[in-house]
Amino acid sequence: MPTAGGEPRCHARNRRGAGALLRTEILASATALIEAGGDERAVTLRAVARRAGIAAPSIYPHFPDQPTLMLAVVRQAFADLACRLRAATEQAGEDPRHRLRAVCAAYLGFARDHPERYRLMFDGAWKPVVGRGGLTTDLLTALGAEALGILTRILRDCVTAGHCTSQAPETDAVALWLGLHGLAHQRAVRTPFPWPADITQRIAIPLSHLCSAPTPERPQP
Repeated sequence: MPTAGGEPRCHARNRRGAGALLRTEILASATALIEAGGDERAVTLRAVARRAGIAAPSIYPHFPDQPTLMLAVVRQAFADLACRLRAATEQAGEDPRHRLRAVCAAYLGFARDHPERYRLMFDGAWKPVVGRGGLTTDLLTALGAEALGILTRILRDCVTAGHCTSQAPETDAVALWLGLHGLAHQRAVRTPFPWPADITQRIAIPLSHLCSAPTPERPQP
């Protein structure tokens, strides 16, 4: 793993049975290269090995080629996004409208905090090809499914609570995701633009068919 200064250090040999740990470290090193602003095409197995402080051949039992490694990086990014959305909903209280607002903010926050990973997930130079790097149609379809499922469940809860007129929460969740993705992308490429303070609500409320916006939560005494 890299030192605090970013330089790679020598990696001690993992004890028997610690292969999963090495895989995690390799994945973390590849992700760090992406986060540092490196073009994913420059994230070679040799560069990852150098950052992790291991010999390049040590990567092959875990990631036999670069496409396999990049797929793992993307899958981990989607898993981290879903984790962030779940945490936001759990902290937002019982009102599904508050949970919807929280999950929209969490989505945009992830894109803001991890711009390079977010770009890789959706529109980077990584071009998924079924059959390469262990990628199957099922794996490709599943990318982002957990995050989308969270949006869908919240919309269903809004319908059940009478706060939403959606007739098709599954479809409207896709529309809401597209709206959030568009805003996240434009914020990344138009950073000086004076975005309205309520732009997220202006996108989320009509796309999710909310009857009304939630009132601000009162701070806990």
